[in-house]
Amino acid sequence: MKIIDIPRSGSVFNQTSSRNRYGQYVRARAVPVQPESGFQGTVRARLSGNAAHWRTLTGPQRAGWADLGASMIRVDSLGQSNSLTGFQAYCSVNNNRLAAGDVVVADAPSLQTPDSILTTTITLTAASFSVAYTPTPLSTGEKLFVYASLQRSAGRSFEGDLRLTAVGAAAGASPLDVFSAWSARFGLPVTGRRVFVSLKRYYLGFLSGALRASQIVA
Repeated sequence: MKIIDIPRSGSVFNQTSSRNRYGQYVRARAVPVQPESGFQGTVRARLSGNAAHWRTLTGPQRAGWADLGASMIRVDSLGQSNSLTGFQAYCSVNNNRLAAGDVVVADAPSLQTPDSILTTTITLTAASFSVAYTPTPLSTGEKLFVYASLQRSAGRSFEGDLRLTAVGAAAGASPLDVFSAWSARFGLPVTGRRVFVSLKRYYLGFLSGALRASQIVA
């Protein structure tokens, strides 16, 4: 149901408020599905591990993360800018490091702001899926994070469910073949379906802004 009301997002009792390109709306609250997949288990294990490690940090170490978090600004679904707490900054950096195959750090690093991927060309068929990108190769220590969607209808123009699917090698050169990683998670590509991707550059626990694109399976 579309409404005119104060901007809001989230659930109260049995109603969920959100917005799309046409404005704000309210819908019946839906209980999220918990598939208990291996990927979901990996993410939960990382969060649990980070929470346990956080409790072992010293006061000065936590203060360092609080200082870092104050400089890490995020924009929420209502367009409001907020900084992170020390714990949120710790989880953000170390979740990214674990996803990239790096070790967890206890001391807060200096804030890094990787440049975004400039361009991308997606090759997607029933038997191949690769992502070409610039600049190439990436700088020393940088890796490409590829987030991808499930297969959608060709007429779809927006996707909000993008999941980390593949991570390139350090200073990796274009293109990155993601066929095996993507198909193992979402199945073989079906001709005529659309897949959305989001590309980010990783460096020392930090991610760049996203370059989004999509491609119909040829």
